[in-house]
Amino acid sequence: MEAIAETQAGALSAGAELLGDMADIPWGQRIARLTELVPRLVPGVCGATTTVWDGSAEPPTTATHPDLADLVTVQLRAADGPIPTALGTHQPVHADDLLTDERWPRYRASALGTGIRASATLPFHREGVSVTVTLYRLRPGGLAHAARGPSALLGQLLTDAVARENRYRRALATVDQLDAALHSRAVIDQACGIVMHVLGCEADTAFGVLRRISQHTNRKLADLARTVVDSRGRELAGPGTGGGAPARAYDRMAQAGFAGR
Repeated sequence: MEAIAETQAGALSAGAELLGDMADIPWGQRIARLTELVPRLVPGVCGATTTVWDGSAEPPTTATHPDLADLVTVQLRAADGPIPTALGTHQPVHADDLLTDERWPRYRASALGTGIRASATLPFHREGVSVTVTLYRLRPGGLAHAARGPSALLGQLLTDAVARENRYRRALATVDQLDAALHSRAVIDQACGIVMHVLGCEADTAFGVLRRISQHTNRKLADLARTVVDSRGRELAGPGTGGGAPARAYDRMAQAGFAGR
């Protein structure tokens, strides 16, 4: 028992290190290595598979043996088996002896064909992330307590880590969007200043000129503003700067090719 406890502790420690923020390993490799640790956590387990849903159509799947990867494929294609059942019920699903368990005919046939007699699928959910960890045995039984053992802890650590990574990526995307918006606003303000100077109009009027051209030419306002800034508003200059200047400016800009640049 002491040797088993030491093995489990070592596997959990290795798993926590793999899932740490500072681990300089691609996520796919991290999950694959973590899956390889699972059999060390439960005596008598011959292999394991892990699936991770984080919004992608096809969940990344890792397995300790190609035959086990095929068992996952069979379930996903048929939408039937321990993995779909566990994900749908949010509860662990045990198959104590597939020789007598007839709930999933295709999975059962494929599993028995590879020598698998028992399996336990543990589902985990957090912030839109769904993870399954499935343990397999060549003999019946032996997995009744898997949902309360160290493999469940490792699965929860993985789920939390993937959710954390997704939050980080969303935060980066938001920062990029805000940065682009601030840059676009600066360019638009510059373009409005040029229009105000050339036409001798107020800021609202200058913005109206740009917006009208943007709408009528189906161009993004930021792209149009950048064109005005790059050209220094030369196409705006021309005879007549009275009350009809904005309308004439619009005509000159369109004729000068602002609509297609």
